[in-house]
Amino acid sequence: MRNYKSEYKNYHSSSKQKKNRASRNSARSALAKNGVVRKGDGKDVNHKNGNPRDNSKKNLSVTTKRANRSFPRNKNAGKR
Repeated sequence: MRNYKSEYKNYHSSSKQKKNRASRNSARSALAKNGVVRKGDGKDVNHKNGNPRDNSKKNLSVTTKRANRSFPRNKNAGKR
């Protein structure tokens, strides 16, 4: 069974992960404001180069959740 409390304490609560999460949320918000995505549409905002803090227009694309989450994340994320 997954221990979410421990996972948050050991990983998600770090300042680096909080900044990454805020940046991902900001990217989705920007695309929602432009009408590209909307809440509940089943789409993810993909950072093409794997860097969640790079929210430039050329780095963002809209994909299905399945396509965006179907490859392993590592230091070379986005380099398929």
